Amino acid sequence: MNPSTYNITLLPGDGIGPEVVAEAVKVLSRVSELYDFGLLFETALIGGAAVDDLANPYPPQTHEACKRADAVLLGAVGGPKYDTLPKALRPETGLLSMRKALDVFANLRPVAVDGVQAARSPLRPEKVAGTDLLVVRELVGGIYFGTPSYRNDVEGVSTMRYTKPEIERIARIAFATARDRRNKVTSVDKANVLAVSQLWREVVQEVRDAEFEDVQLEHMYVDNAAMQLILNPRQFDVILTGNLFGDILSDASAVLPGSLGMLPSASIGESSSLFEPIHGSAPDIAGKGIANPAAAILSGAMMLDYLGQKEAAAAIRNAVANTLLDGFVTSDLASDVVLALTTSAFGDEVIKRLVADVE
Repeated sequence: MNPSTYNITLLPGDGIGPEVVAEAVKVLSRVSELYDFGLLFETALIGGAAVDDLANPYPPQTHEACKRADAVLLGAVGGPKYDTLPKALRPETGLLSMRKALDVFANLRPVAVDGVQAARSPLRPEKVAGTDLLVVRELVGGIYFGTPSYRNDVEGVSTMRYTKPEIERIARIAFATARDRRNKVTSVDKANVLAVSQLWREVVQEVRDAEFEDVQLEHMYVDNAAMQLILNPRQFDVILTGNLFGDILSDASAVLPGSLGMLPSASIGESSSLFEPIHGSAPDIAGKGIANPAAAILSGAMMLDYLGQKEAAAAIRNAVANTLLDGFVTSDLASDVVLALTTSAFGDEVIKRLVADVE
């Protein structure tokens, strides 16, 4: 086999997941032709789709497909039809199980806002234009996985728990990444109230002082970070935080470019990697052909970066940026819904610009 051929497991999932993954695959297939490398796709079930067919939101065969892949590309999971199922059968349980089983502990969520996107933000354009931040979120610990965790008719308990090694390894990712950016890390916690955050702050400081003295570190409480993210997002370079706070802050950051449909992510472990848009399954628009596939396409670009195909990754990002610059958007960003592109048409416009850039 050609050494530049990669095995990719696709997990389209639920809701708009299959629609946006289809556009990402379309763009990835074309860019692989243009830059002379191979992509072999295998599709597997996760979330509600897996519950429907196999009565398991993360079946063993899906896990095996993910383990043997060079990278995994996910759409979204969940939907109202599954809300009344037992916890073990919930689509979200499958997603958490996959993250834990693959140990993809470092979730990277970039947010970059140029002038065109800033004009579509509900915030003042001059406040958000030029934003270029990265949320580094610990993904397989914290309150989503801590024990005890249970509920009954009168009590619900969830435990936020982190160990020193878990904090050390995600801190190293954040500091090393900052060295390739603007050399600043903002560690977000709630150390004034939570014991787990006090440990988090101490360990992050220790890692910085011992291994990354050249990187600037500041600590910030999560409530202030949420406010600062909206008031002055350009102050941030790398935001380092735990699972719950990272989930909330990175979703809130979607307001900066104007839509969750614009934000990709990568989840990296020692031996596995997972790439997915940060938006959910959006069941209210599923099947209508109006979902924004940009985040899924950009997640594909992050995947190519991880695989070493950096020129192709940059070409995808440029093509998406130029598509938006030329005024082609889906309904979530359109000022007039009548003029909005369909999901598939947006993918077609990205491919046109990919080809034009190469030729």
